[in-house]
Formats: sequence, structure tokens, C-alpha cells
Amino acid sequence: MDSGIGKFDVAELHGSVAGPVLLPGDEGYADEVATFNLSNPVVPAVAVGVTGAGDVQAVVRFAARHHLPVAVLATGHQAVKNAHGAILINTTRMDGVRVDPARRTARAEAGVQWAAVVAATAKYGLAPMSGSAPDVSVVGYTLGGGQSPVFGRAQGYAADHVVRIEVVTADGELRHVAPDSEPDLFWALLGGKGNFGVVTAIEFELFELTEFYGGGLHFPGEQMEKVLRVWREWAPTLPEEASTSFAVLRLPDLPDLPPAMRGKFLLHVRFSYLGTEEDGELLLAPIRAVTAPVLDSVQSRPYTESPVIHLDPPSPVPYYEGTTTLREFSAEVLDALVAFAGPGSDNPLLNVEIRALGGALDREPAVPNAVPSRGIPFLMLAIGAGGPDRAALLRDWLGRMEQTFAPWVFDDRRLVNTLGKDDATTPERLRLVYGPERYDRLAAIKRRYDPANMFRINHNIKP
Repeated sequence: MDSGIGKFDVAELHGSVAGPVLLPGDEGYADEVATFNLSNPVVPAVAVGVTGAGDVQAVVRFAARHHLPVAVLATGHQAVKNAHGAILINTTRMDGVRVDPARRTARAEAGVQWAAVVAATAKYGLAPMSGSAPDVSVVGYTLGGGQSPVFGRAQGYAADHVVRIEVVTADGELRHVAPDSEPDLFWALLGGKGNFGVVTAIEFELFELTEFYGGGLHFPGEQMEKVLRVWREWAPTLPEEASTSFAVLRLPDLPDLPPAMRGKFLLHVRFSYLGTEEDGELLLAPIRAVTAPVLDSVQSRPYTESPVIHLDPPSPVPYYEGTTTLREFSAEVLDALVAFAGPGSDNPLLNVEIRALGGALDREPAVPNAVPSRGIPFLMLAIGAGGPDRAALLRDWLGRMEQTFAPWVFDDRRLVNTLGKDDATTPERLRLVYGPERYDRLAAIKRRYDPANMFRINHNIKP
């Protein structure tokens, strides 16, 4: 492969970083570039396993000298482009977590996953605004907004609670960015994902919490219409301290799934509540009364068990994904959903999901940021699992989802973290995702900090 990087140049890079520098074919290269979505591999010209901010600066300066794009990978949950001809920075070795219980803040380096932060903060009776999966990168999740299934409706997006960001920009400088220093860059990083530099660490607020009431109810899929007729009336009545979503699941017969879920067609209703167990039980009672679940995991739990709400896959899988929004979950939308994904359909998708948003997710934070999804009532997303032999089928059904629910789309904005490889692939489409005014401001800030568009292996905001 003609990568545009000569042997002399790679030797130069070897001498300037402490971590490994790997070319295609080198031992360890495949592990260094591995993504969580096995249907979306990345194949950069060179992969560098950085060990600290100094390594990141060296790689960025090297890329600038040789006019090369830079891709960044932590857990690989949202790899977008194949990274041909790029330098890939793998941040997984940057795994430091520091908790300040007096200030109720934590600082996480670029490669830290949520499980590590949750464990570190639990010792002090504190909790972060982590997402549905414990193995997602703290930095990537937060830069894309970060919608917590426990805290979201009560506290907004994870991005709303960031205190400070350490980032290496395209000029190779390590900047300490806060609302009172470089406020435009602070605004853009939170929602603009990886378009503005390589974030090496992030500091954010924590909340006093040791337990919550939550989990999931798995109902037979044949009962989905009956359950969701109640859910659609019930979800809008919940207080902001409660969150809910549901997923229509067609699960494979895998040994790591509970026996009641293996190979089954199920409706998974998720629920969390920040109040008492007694009040949580009263809130959930209308759903529990509809019909008997095959699995009920809703109870008082330590926050360390919050991943049980969604039960996201723990291991890499090949998949294709799509997303849209809904202005309502009316009887007509329910009818369309049953026709599209219900027991009478031949829908092959693993997961068709709707999340009720609202509450603090609608409100601007004390320090504004670029998160574009405030005001969206319902988020819809779907995942189809399978390799290249199933790609055409699964993409067809994801397209059908968008077409089926087009009459009820809220608007063109999206939650950035749910964008897949095939979403927002043009500047025009990405401008709709952010909204014209927000996108134009992001593009102006991009022009200031990354005029050559070094950081373009992403949902790219062009300068």
C-alpha cells in the first residue's frame, strides 16, 4: 500500500514517541486498529499507541509536517471512515483516572472507559453521567453529548457538566480549555466530537449517588402492542428523575445471554429512577400490570450495576445502524412500529429502539455547548447484526425504517453519538444534523483551530 509515509519518516516518528508505531503487516497492528463494530474496520497508513499528551503532540506535529490526516481511536464504538492514508492515534494506554471528592469532580485521560470511572467514584459515594455501556470511552461519549439512561432527564447531557478539557490542536499545542479560557473552543468541543483536536483528558462534575432503582422488563414480543399502548400514555407522565426507553429485540441463541433471552423475540422496556425504591415501584406499576414479563431485573441497585438497564453487547460484533427522531409516539406511530417490527413482520434487525427524552435534556446548560439535540421528544435507532453477506439486507431495512417513520420525524437534527458510518456523509447533511446556525459557528471555529482539516476522519465539519 502506498501510504505516503516513507520508511525514513516512520523512523522519525519512532524516535519522537514512547508508544508503539505500527505499519500494516506489523505484529500488533491489527490489535492497535481494532474497532468495536467489526463491519467497520479502519486501516490507517500507520498506527501509534500514544502513552501521554507528549506523544499526541509529537504525532500531530509529524502529521502537520507531512500534510496527513489524523484519526483517533479509543474503544472504536463510533469509527466512521476507513482511515486510508491517515495516522491513527490509539489512546487506550492513557488510562489515568483522578477523583476529587471534595470538589465532586473526576479527571479521565483519553483512553479511559466508563467502567473505570464508575468504580473509582463509587468509593466516595459519587457517580458520573455514564452511558448505557461500561466499555465506551469517556471522552468520545462526552464530546458527542452523552445521554445517560440514569441521569439524563434530571441533569441534561454529560457535556453540560464538563469543567475543563485538555486538547492538542492541529498546531501541536496542548491547550487547557475551560469556559473562561478559549470559550469558543470549549463550546465547539462539546458536541463537535473529534473535529477540533485530540482530547487528552477531560474533567467533569460528579453527583452524590450510591443507589438507583432500575433495570429492564423483558416481555414476549407477541405482547409488544399491548405493552406499548400503555407505555405511550405512561412515559410522558414520568417525573424528570425517571427515564425510560424500549427496544424490540430479535436475539441470537448465544451462551452469554440469559436462558430466557436466547434466540427470542422480545420487547425490552428499560426504566431508571433516582428516588426511593417505594416510589419507583409505584411509578413502574402500570407497566408491570400489563402482562407477565419473562425477565424482570428492575430493583434497587448500586450505580455500578447501571449497565443492566440496556444490556448492551459486551463484545465486538459486526453491525449496521441507523437513527431518526420522532415528534410523538402516538397511536399511529405505534401501529407503524408494529407493522415494521412486530410479530407479523419479517424484520431482520437485532434491535429497534425508541428513547423518551425531554426534561433537562431539553434545557440549555449554564455554560452553553454545541450539542444539537435539545428539544427532540423521542430518539429512534436500530441495529442490524451481521457481516458483509447481510449488509445489503440490513441496510435496506434501516432505510425502510427511515422511510416508514418519515411522517413523524421531529426535525433533521440528531444525537451525534448515534450517527453511524452511513449517516451525515456530506457537509450539507451534517449541517442539517447540527442545524444551520450551530453548524456555521462550528465551521468558523474549525477554520481557526484546524484550517487544513487535519481532523477529518469523522463526521467532518469542514473549515
